[in-house]
Amino acid sequence: MESRLPTGGRATDRAVLMSIAFCAAGCTPHRIPPPNLTFDGLPVSGTLAFAKKHGFVNCFGDPISMRCRRPGIMFQGKGPYEAAVDLVGSDGNGGFDHLVVWKEDDQMAVQDVGDALERNGWTVCITGHDDVGDQEIYTRPDRRLTVSIDISYWAMRRLRLFPQWQKPKPAC
Repeated sequence: MESRLPTGGRATDRAVLMSIAFCAAGCTPHRIPPPNLTFDGLPVSGTLAFAKKHGFVNCFGDPISMRCRRPGIMFQGKGPYEAAVDLVGSDGNGGFDHLVVWKEDDQMAVQDVGDALERNGWTVCITGHDDVGDQEIYTRPDRRLTVSIDISYWAMRRLRLFPQWQKPKPAC
């Protein structure tokens, strides 16, 4: 004889689906978007509308966050690169607080930006210890942002721009 467990019927199935939907909606983070900030014509922080105004219109997300990408950007006269902003909230309502830049087919390409920054008076320091570096951190007293370039051998090399109010000054 076949044994069957009760399924609870349509009402139970609907209740389970509604609970999942409410949890997903309740899990979406909410925050006031950071102030709009640009550097070299690119958005570093701000609202979804600000990112879209700067060409970051290829957006996709999940219940917690949204990423908007833009191909073919130039930065400090170098590129073209890929770039993205990561927004808080499934609808991007919490804005973004950094910009990520990379080149799909050339791990070392973002290093050209570091060289250009140094030529323009930015100071560089390297995090990590001994001969094992992790990040090159670029700062300049008259700029309200920090530029970080991954230099780890195993990592995908990317460049990130952070408003100075968003991250503490790195210990180099």
